[in-house]
Amino acid sequence: MLEDTVMKLLLIEDNKPLAESLKKQLGKTFVIDSFRSGEDGLQQALNGSYDIIVLDLGLPDKSGHDVCKAIRVNGINTPVLILTGVDDINSRVALLDDGADDYLTKPFNVAELRARLHALLRRPSATYTSSLLTVHDLTLDPNRRSVERKGIPIRLRRKEFDILEYLVRNQGRPVTRAMILDHAWDGSKDAWNNTVDVHIKHLRDKVDRPFESSLIQTAYGIGYMVDAAAVTKEKGGDLS
Repeated sequence: MLEDTVMKLLLIEDNKPLAESLKKQLGKTFVIDSFRSGEDGLQQALNGSYDIIVLDLGLPDKSGHDVCKAIRVNGINTPVLILTGVDDINSRVALLDDGADDYLTKPFNVAELRARLHALLRRPSATYTSSLLTVHDLTLDPNRRSVERKGIPIRLRRKEFDILEYLVRNQGRPVTRAMILDHAWDGSKDAWNNTVDVHIKHLRDKVDRPFESSLIQTAYGIGYMVDAAAVTKEKGGDLS
């Protein structure tokens, strides 16, 4: 059942207040990655694994039409729901021709958006199963929110999983503490940079220290990263 499963949603919306509101209201059903530019959102769609994509039509740098078409051209069949301020027959036809599965006209009710998302996920022809994420000998399952290393299950708390998944999805690329805070805590003012360091320590205790090599690296002056090419033999090793 959808209600029993944590689903991954990619939100590409440049209106920050709207994006934050959607993340808050949909956060109980979906784990949400949010991007404000079409290019960043497209790259995440191409490199990540999602169950559904919510895409704003009027993005500042790249048209939602172009983003949607690029998603389909690259063979990604994830359901796409378009948010648009235009409601005419030609626009609706163009959206469907671009590969969108549904659309919702602004302003809209979040309850209707939620219902449409669940309807898309129930369609047999549109069902999309997130693939496993792997780096070195670590395997992460976004659907079951489970982690294994060398076949050994690792129990993580919700925030620990969210941070590790974010690092793995961005493997090879350093992410700042602010980026991690924004992802795992939705930019909450109740969280602070030291919170990230504490959770990274807990992650290292579970994911790295019981094993022969370290996956979670410190990118000095930036933040943290997971990089298979930078795996060190020394436990807890950092990236200089």
